[in-house]
Amino acid sequence: MIGGHLLTALTVLPLAGAVIALWSGKHARGVALITALIALAGSLYVWTLLPADGSIGLVERVAWAPSIGIEYHLGVDALGALMLVLSAIVTLMSIDASHRVHHQPGLFYALILVLETGLFGSFTALNFFHWFLYWELSLIPAFFLIKLWGGPRRGPAATQFFIYTMAGSAALLICFLALFMATGTMDFTQLASMASSGALAEVVTSHLGPVMMWLAVGVLAGFAVKVPMIPFHTWLPAAYAEAPSPVTMLLTGAMSKMGVYGLLRIALPIFGPQIHAMRTPLLILAVITVVMGAWAAAAQKDLKRIFAYSSVNHLGYCLLAIFALAVPAAGIAAQTNRAAALNGVILQMFNHGLTAAALFWFVAIIQLRTGGIRGLEDFGGLRRPAPVLAGLMGIAMFSSLGLPGLNSFVSEFLIFRGVFPLNWEAASISVLGLLVTATVLLTVIQKVFSGPVPEHWKEFPDLHHSERLALAPVIGLMILLGIVPQLILNSVNPTVVNLLAHWRF
Repeated sequence: MIGGHLLTALTVLPLAGAVIALWSGKHARGVALITALIALAGSLYVWTLLPADGSIGLVERVAWAPSIGIEYHLGVDALGALMLVLSAIVTLMSIDASHRVHHQPGLFYALILVLETGLFGSFTALNFFHWFLYWELSLIPAFFLIKLWGGPRRGPAATQFFIYTMAGSAALLICFLALFMATGTMDFTQLASMASSGALAEVVTSHLGPVMMWLAVGVLAGFAVKVPMIPFHTWLPAAYAEAPSPVTMLLTGAMSKMGVYGLLRIALPIFGPQIHAMRTPLLILAVITVVMGAWAAAAQKDLKRIFAYSSVNHLGYCLLAIFALAVPAAGIAAQTNRAAALNGVILQMFNHGLTAAALFWFVAIIQLRTGGIRGLEDFGGLRRPAPVLAGLMGIAMFSSLGLPGLNSFVSEFLIFRGVFPLNWEAASISVLGLLVTATVLLTVIQKVFSGPVPEHWKEFPDLHHSERLALAPVIGLMILLGIVPQLILNSVNPTVVNLLAHWRF
């Protein structure tokens, strides 16, 4: 079998690093960096081993408790492998950005690595039982990272984050227990195969009655909390604002993608007909997420809250495309539109994770130089004392607003290219989100970097050499993917075609 137990080794690696980092004292950050670098190399190696036909490869399958439908089942296609690469990159960025952690550094870096294990497991598991273990595992370190190292209101923020995400997890657990009672399996691929043939709804109805729609609602709610989709988003602003910026990078760059990934890997393949039946209200919620996320960002005066609501807006584009493509394909044109939208979603997941994590990294750099100040009105003219900071952060913000030539433009273009023919009304209204987002980010550039320099910021330190070296690959990747997006799309498109061929709406 190609790859052997590569996915298992990759998932366990950060956990082993966490144990070492926990007892490494002042060397914990070095241990975490080395572990994250090895994990990134491993995830890139997984990317090179993907099957050319877009199917799931590197499969590991071992009977665990077959009598109760539990099997150790791993595998990845381009969707899962790309999320592995993204998780590895964002984790490395987070560790690099947290070099000033002095309070219990061993525990801090150990929790970050445990979170990385949860991410890796969630993106590779194909059986609900151990997928759910990893899903919950990622929640625990995130809670403690906010609770122990967050801002003044870290306690309420961590509690709200925990309660919301646990409620979503409970909904997922109940729904999949019901599926197991009816089908005797928790395997995602088996359930998706039954759904594709139409047998799943018949089996569930014969055992439990007409509950498939309710199960679909519960699963959608569980993933909507994680994305998050309005109105399930209210935990996000406080969590993003109160968490240390390196932790916020993980929340927005990687953890939010677990929700979108769940929709693509679990919800659409298993509950396609039910999602199609709810398509109109779901599209309305997606449009609200796009537009209101942007307007909420425009109303903020705190840089972290601005970028937090901007993340809601950008992930709303993913929701818009996912729900828009939930229609039966009628002809080549419809298939092409759906493929364009889904390619855009998967690329947007990666691009948003990279760009949003970079923006919060820049906020961390600013806070480090100002003693924690991050108000939009607290700055001005920083371009003069810190031109390199202004230039690199400007590139990240232009990427976020979708400037042609940078990475986010390609994914957002593909999303709208696919969604307009599928549902022009939702796409047209969502364009307002693009306009408001551009206004918000240009306002940030104007308020922070333009105009006269306040007297107390005239000696504002620019990026030092090590910061420039750390940020250069991230900014370079934004530019590279904006010019050569086929570096990812060439591998993603076969998976898109394979997924769409097996989904039934």
